[in-house]
Amino acid sequence: MKLKLIAWCLGITTVTTAGLMGFMYLVNLPYPMIRRPVSKVAPLLLLPSYIQMDHHYREAIAHVEQSDQLINNVSSFEDIKLGEDKVKLAQENLDKLPVSFIGYQPTRYCQMFGCSWKFTIDEFESARKKIGRMEAVIFQETNAYNAYQQAENNLQQAKDNYQQAIKLEEQQNSLKNWQNSLDELKQLPAQTFAASLASSKLNSYERDFQLVTGTITGNKKTNTIISVAKTFSSSSSNLCENPPHSVDKWQECQALLQKAINRLETISQQDIGYVEAQSLLAEYETNHSIIKLKLKREKESVIALETAKKEINNIQQKFANGVASNDYQFFVSEMQQTIEILKKVQPETTSYNEAQTLLKLAQAKLREVAKN
Repeated sequence: MKLKLIAWCLGITTVTTAGLMGFMYLVNLPYPMIRRPVSKVAPLLLLPSYIQMDHHYREAIAHVEQSDQLINNVSSFEDIKLGEDKVKLAQENLDKLPVSFIGYQPTRYCQMFGCSWKFTIDEFESARKKIGRMEAVIFQETNAYNAYQQAENNLQQAKDNYQQAIKLEEQQNSLKNWQNSLDELKQLPAQTFAASLASSKLNSYERDFQLVTGTITGNKKTNTIISVAKTFSSSSSNLCENPPHSVDKWQECQALLQKAINRLETISQQDIGYVEAQSLLAEYETNHSIIKLKLKREKESVIALETAKKEINNIQQKFANGVASNDYQFFVSEMQQTIEILKKVQPETTSYNEAQTLLKLAQAKLREVAKN
């Protein structure tokens, strides 16, 4: 009997408790048509929802302020990520506030517990707008940081590719990608954290780029000078093939080679290709000296031949009627002098063959006169 009574009492208690909980849940629903009459008759019944509202409101404000502090005083990208988490929490808190109850301040609750807030439409909208601004800032910061990381990765890859490149085309492609990466870093939104990171590195990145491009430009310039010098040297060699040559031709060969030398002398010790230039310079100066020597021999041989011809012409005029006995010694002296002049005409000159012919004739004439 007692057990039945206890069971009956427990059942009544359970039903009563469940009913009371259901009733409390019902009156605390965020609907003005339910809450308004209850707040006038028994406002304490709304205490659970007021406590929940107060909690979410305080949490929302705290999270918004924390997010604002993190985003406006960024020291690392982790601050932005943490600020994003705080904004999400603030949004969740605002979503749990009973929007339909805006404008109805829980006066009795605030009198009993003290409220530091007024749940008004303006304040709710202000919080919403602030969260919206924070979300926009976070979105921009995140995109800028991702672009910054991608540009940095591309820049480093371009530098590595340039260092490993063998062909000129590969180097040019690497430099193009390097330049594009620098441009992307410069185009980051100025007010973002990523832009501040990029600005601290841009000077170094651009200095490296200018150094490389300057080196390439200098290399191209040196290669061009060397190429032009080789062209002049080759022209000189082609022009001077198969000697002997006249004085004018040797002078032209000398002038072409001098042009090659003059260009190589413009390459300084600091220029890339200096060693190659010096090697070519030594070769060209040696060839220039050889040409200079051949030009000198050609000039001297031409002068000697012309002088010998004049002497021969004079002898022929003086002894047109033959050589008398009393003039024999004078004739021999004149002929010997002419022969010595002809011997000065050097081999591998344009005058040599003619000089040899005249030399043989002079010697023959000298022997002929001696017999008579």
